[in-house]
Amino acid sequence: MIKKDGRREPFDRMKLVAGVMKACEKRPVSVETIERLIDRLEVQMQESGEKEIPSKSLGEWVMTELHAIDQVAYVRFASVYRSFKDITEFMSELQELLKK
Repeated sequence: MIKKDGRREPFDRMKLVAGVMKACEKRPVSVETIERLIDRLEVQMQESGEKEIPSKSLGEWVMTELHAIDQVAYVRFASVYRSFKDITEFMSELQELLKK
């Protein structure tokens, strides 16, 4: 995994599960749904053929999956992943979500 700052670290499934579970907290998303989401992402990483996956790519894949599962979880994950600086950035993301 290649982090935003260029550091490299091994892929940590549990870290990814924890992040997705946090985004899905108190939402109608089952643990089984989250596990299947993570399974799909692992397959996607393997099928990419890349030795190292940028964390940016993984984050985008997670957001795509969450967008289809639960839009509130999607916005929660996006707010942390994209490090919104202020309410304007957050509102911009919400407006894009509403357009879709």
